[in-house]
Amino acid sequence: MPVSRSGADAEALCPHRLVLEHVTSRWGVLVLIELLERSYRFSELRRAVGGSSGRTVSEKMLAQTLQTLERDGLVHRDAKPVIPPRVDYSLTDLGREAAEQVRALARWTLDRMDRVEAARRAYDGARDDARAHDEARDVRSRAS
Repeated sequence: MPVSRSGADAEALCPHRLVLEHVTSRWGVLVLIELLERSYRFSELRRAVGGSSGRTVSEKMLAQTLQTLERDGLVHRDAKPVIPPRVDYSLTDLGREAAEQVRALARWTLDRMDRVEAARRAYDGARDDARAHDEARDVRSRAS
């Protein structure tokens, strides 16, 4: 997950912002919310995250997201010494706290989408009106 500064610099300057960036990243949010339900194997989690977002997360991006969340102490990786290898991912207690907060924000956005869409329509309508007004003014000034 890209950060605005190089890793060590960003951690030294604003460690809490870096964690916030990890938790609220495009895939971080979806991973945390999915892991609230249960633990997942990698491929199961990839399908679950892709299904809830309508987009497919690449293996590389999911692995990177999980490693970042594991490093932050939010995700636990349980590798079982069996053949074929089995790795399960689950939330730590800290991860559960973060996931609950993220899920609350996700619910809020879902519950308020009608108001957001109304605001967008009003904004777009006002911009269209302003654009039409500017175009009419330009036409009048060219005619003069």
